[in-house]
Amino acid sequence: MPKPHLFTLTLAASLLLGCQAVNTTSGGAVGVERKQYMFSMLSTEQVNQMYAQSYQETLSAASQKGVLAKNSALSKRVNGIAQRLIAEVPAFRPDAAQWDWEVNVIESPELNANCGPGGKIIFYSGLIDKLKLTDDEIAAVMGHEIAHALREHGREAMSKAYGVQMATQLGSAFGVGDGSLQLANMGVEYLMTLPNSRSNENEADLIGLELAARAGYNPNAAISLWEKMGAAAGSAPPEFLSTHPSSSSRTQALQSTIPKVMPLYEQRRKNR
Repeated sequence: MPKPHLFTLTLAASLLLGCQAVNTTSGGAVGVERKQYMFSMLSTEQVNQMYAQSYQETLSAASQKGVLAKNSALSKRVNGIAQRLIAEVPAFRPDAAQWDWEVNVIESPELNANCGPGGKIIFYSGLIDKLKLTDDEIAAVMGHEIAHALREHGREAMSKAYGVQMATQLGSAFGVGDGSLQLANMGVEYLMTLPNSRSNENEADLIGLELAARAGYNPNAAISLWEKMGAAAGSAPPEFLSTHPSSSSRTQALQSTIPKVMPLYEQRRKNR
């Protein structure tokens, strides 16, 4: 039977062989260059299809409840902003221009928004109405969410989960004890799950900032957006903050990056 440390190294090597080191997007002016590890058995197309099914189920449920806004003024407003942002995605990922993009608004008090794999966008009216978001602030939220999809953070998270699951299953098959399994899982965690979600959030912030600037939306709106989010978190934290935690370091990172994208915004405004 392999020694615990040898088993850990063997397992880690086996899992890494099933992974591909990729960079899903170009760096852009903001310089997001981190390589990501994705399981080869879990393709972009598979993840996109899985999410598309879930997305349609969400829309169907909203339609049955009569809260799927199709032709409202708010829906047209959100769609208009989305189209300008989507037009800029080739700057980071040319193939994303061919995604089957969808944009929908659900009338709900939830303070939430999402862009899932493959370009499936949902905005909840509560986020816009309760926080009184400007078009620039809506673009900041949407740019951030689109960035998650472009970077395939969902597929990356699934790859990480598969790695931990495989570590446990392989460990059990080899009859390795709990202590060795814990060691193996820790090795997988360090090899495959870092950088963690905080890094993903930072990437989405930076790419979203540039997408908004390229589309002609004031990048300074990202600051006022998170200020509004922070104020809303005082009583009942917005659903959005459960997966997108706010922090002072986030604001500092945005403020330091705004000068890099401001020329793109000013050029776009000049050409309109």
